[in-house]
Amino acid sequence: MNRLALFCGLGFAASFASAASAIAAKAPASPDAQVSFVNDVLPVLGKAGCNAGTCHAKADGKGGFKLSVFAYDPRADFYNITRAARGRRISPASPEQSLLLLKPTMAVQHGGGPRFAAGSPAHSTILKWIRQGMPYATPDEPALTEVRVSPAENRCKKGATQPLRVTAKFSDGSTRDVTALSHFISNEKEIATVDDAGVVKVGIVSGEGIIVARYMGLVDIARVTVPTDKPLPDSAYAALPRNNFIDDLAYARFKKLGLLPSAPCTDSEFLRRASLDAIGTLPTPDETRAFLADTDPGKRTKLIDRLLTNPAWADHWAIKWADLVRPSPFRVGVRSTFMMDAWLRESFRANKPFDQFARELLTAEGSTHRYGPVVFYRHFRDPVDIAPAISQVFLGVRLDCARCHHHPNERWGQEDFFSFAAFFTDIRRKGQGISTPISGEPEYIWFAEGRSTLKHPVTGAVMKPAPLAGAAMEIPTTSDPRAALADWMTEPGNPFFARAVANRVWAEFFGRGIVDPVDDFRASNPPTHEPLLDALAKDFAAHKFDLKHAMRTVMRSHLYQLSSLPNESNIADTKNFSRAYRRRLPAEVLADAVASVTGVPDNFQGLPAGARALEAWNNRLASDTLDAFGRPNASADCPCERDTRTSVVQALHLMNSTRLHEKISSSEGRAARLAASTATPAEIITELYLAALNRPPVAEELSIASRCFGDSASTRQPAIEDVMWALLNSAEFVFNH
Repeated sequence: MNRLALFCGLGFAASFASAASAIAAKAPASPDAQVSFVNDVLPVLGKAGCNAGTCHAKADGKGGFKLSVFAYDPRADFYNITRAARGRRISPASPEQSLLLLKPTMAVQHGGGPRFAAGSPAHSTILKWIRQGMPYATPDEPALTEVRVSPAENRCKKGATQPLRVTAKFSDGSTRDVTALSHFISNEKEIATVDDAGVVKVGIVSGEGIIVARYMGLVDIARVTVPTDKPLPDSAYAALPRNNFIDDLAYARFKKLGLLPSAPCTDSEFLRRASLDAIGTLPTPDETRAFLADTDPGKRTKLIDRLLTNPAWADHWAIKWADLVRPSPFRVGVRSTFMMDAWLRESFRANKPFDQFARELLTAEGSTHRYGPVVFYRHFRDPVDIAPAISQVFLGVRLDCARCHHHPNERWGQEDFFSFAAFFTDIRRKGQGISTPISGEPEYIWFAEGRSTLKHPVTGAVMKPAPLAGAAMEIPTTSDPRAALADWMTEPGNPFFARAVANRVWAEFFGRGIVDPVDDFRASNPPTHEPLLDALAKDFAAHKFDLKHAMRTVMRSHLYQLSSLPNESNIADTKNFSRAYRRRLPAEVLADAVASVTGVPDNFQGLPAGARALEAWNNRLASDTLDAFGRPNASADCPCERDTRTSVVQALHLMNSTRLHEKISSSEGRAARLAASTATPAEIITELYLAALNRPPVAEELSIASRCFGDSASTRQPAIEDVMWALLNSAEFVFNH
């Protein structure tokens, strides 16, 4: 039987019609009301799509006319409309002939097409503003502070419609219905769609959909729950095992959505899953036999405790955090990269409280050749580069958009970005900045007393250090602002830190975060289960940011121990964790698993002979396997979220790799040892299954694999190699399930 046969036997801008109808839904202002550019004209232009990135908010504008993205710089927009190009866009003497009205209504040729109709409320608002003398703002005009969508939560039957209402709140306590001027997006279009007027149309799929409403840079969400056609009785949930608070909260959500969790996973599945997740290592055949034979009802809990004390735990989790903070060796040099890796591994070996871990990196000072965390500041050199990296890694917030304009789907603007970056302006450096790849000179990095300034790029104002969503801090010039940031960040009640880290841990064990992507916390990307995330974060902070405690809590839950096989109620569930989600093994874990099954270790340049891939301290170490399975690019800026998808390259590598063939057929490998043993073919096949899949073969698998073994002793090792090759190429081996 050949190997292949054996293997086989095993939208931004809306259309004119919809945009015009949505704008027309807004009741016109009273004849005597004053019109403001900020609170009246800009919302109209925003709804029409004029300040979208595909139109006049392009980097260089469009058709000689430029607006800021989503009106993040209203004064510049006001100038470009009323003064730029000699004021040609506005005709105060004949307001009706203003280009600002003629082009969107197509009375004059307009490359962007019609945006609203003549005589519509949008047209009337702009016309009235021009007639009133084009005021930037009205006297004592209140500022927009908040938007709210109602109903915020709603249960709808399949096929139902539900109009939404968006209310803007202002600094003087007043409110305004801005539904007609808001933008709407559905995050789950198969569950519910939404039109430009904010009318939700429910589909035919059960679950929970999120509708995002955006108005003038502020966002809010509405949750639409579509119950299942066959609701389950309370008794179905009352009978489920409850190991800790995770299960209580998960079952409450399942009941709301009509989901019944899958059955528990088998002991062999749990052993394999827990070992790969916690320490990145396959159990040996002897460990598998012992676990499957153990009749102790508490053996899973005991296994979790053993795994979390295994020395391999530190290497496995150091690799994960190295993706986020490891510098590029092309930029900082090999020695500096080694020092960062050594600090990471030492931190995890000591199970360093994570608030201490974050503080050490944030406030690092010293030589890049002696102290690992300071290397972070050799890689990220400018405050405007440091700030988004820190916020993304430790707070789960992507700030990069706010460097240039207001974040399109979040509260963050340039003031937030540069206030946060101001924490890093007093870092000083001495020595060689960009290291040569091999050795190079060290760089010395420290906090310098005084206060360097960072200015807002638009207003020119000097920015004071301010945490996200917080007030500016008054920090003495003799104190390191980074220490003040660390104090704020690691407070147990911080709204970002504990949630972000708990979400990352959860994602590693479940295949996706409660907020997903894990580093994209924002109002328009809400948690799938906010009470659960809050409870995990609170528990993490209450136990002094102990990562092992957080992992133990997750692994002990019944939720973590569910089968990956779906049932009728949860077959479509991909984000509520009612079953285990199958995940491809990470690059280093897969490479070590191949070495474990074949019995032939890898040899990496710069590491001792036989070292595991999880011990690799430099992602430049040559390995086709690691490259094929998603090792981060050594020249890329961290943080690096790995691509966990499968690819043709991965399949072809396992099927055709010369190095893999050498491992399988090695005279020092498992196949050769089994061939030389007195074991029967059935015993050999069972050993291979236990090594690769951590379970014995079922009768059909044993029968198929046994066909490889002929009567001649000369065919014994080739048969073993064929079975091993087929197992290594199986989805069951490549995936953690």
